[in-house]
Amino acid sequence: MAPYTIAIANQKGGVGKTTTAVNLSGELVRHGYRVLLIDADPQGNATTSLGIAKRNLPATTYDLLLGSEVEAVVMATGRERLMLVPADQDLAGAPVELASAPQREQRLATALRGAGAYDYIIIDCPPSLGLLTLNALCAADSVLIPLQCEYLPLEGLAQLKATLERVRASLNPRLRILGVLMTMYDGRTNLAHQVVDEVQRHFPRLIFRTIIHRSVRLSEAPSHGKLITEYDPAGRGAQAYAALADEVLQRKERRQ
Repeated sequence: MAPYTIAIANQKGGVGKTTTAVNLSGELVRHGYRVLLIDADPQGNATTSLGIAKRNLPATTYDLLLGSEVEAVVMATGRERLMLVPADQDLAGAPVELASAPQREQRLATALRGAGAYDYIIIDCPPSLGLLTLNALCAADSVLIPLQCEYLPLEGLAQLKATLERVRASLNPRLRILGVLMTMYDGRTNLAHQVVDEVQRHFPRLIFRTIIHRSVRLSEAPSHGKLITEYDPAGRGAQAYAALADEVLQRKERRQ
């Protein structure tokens, strides 16, 4: 059975994509699934969040897009059933090298046909709608959209949704929006409440029940190279990502 692939995407930076990609992967592993996390961002934040140094990586997502076999670029994370395709700054050059390549939007989808050893593939996308994100969307079964509880990220949601519709129409007809995840929620501000209400009003079937609150522990965990369940297992952040994983599994089952 082919793995179920989820792209974590939003063209806005700083909305919690990497935090979500890393910790959702960890929670799916805790459910007993075999997970491959692909770092598709040249900043390589998902790689460092798992405690893996970006110096002298033997192979990266760059190599995967340029034609390497998936198992040749996968590396262990030190966590059972969680594997990683890491990234470093070299990945920034991939869009230039692929500019004139045939089927350039499908390079990741083609490479992942050899990833049958996994139940789930999670792709951490860069903060743009360029070729790297496009490759992720063409490879994905669904996209999860983290959305910071502020006005400007909300403004960009309609643009992202329109882009996803174009990808589905022309490049990947199976692509669906798995859900919108509200992140960095601060219940002390009226704006956070208003943004959540606005998303619920416009996208009632897409918004996840789980909300990720602002958390110092969530911010600290990557600097220690740890998942939130490793760094603060009893905290609000760990509980929230456990609840998100449950919702993701439920939605995935309903759509199959």
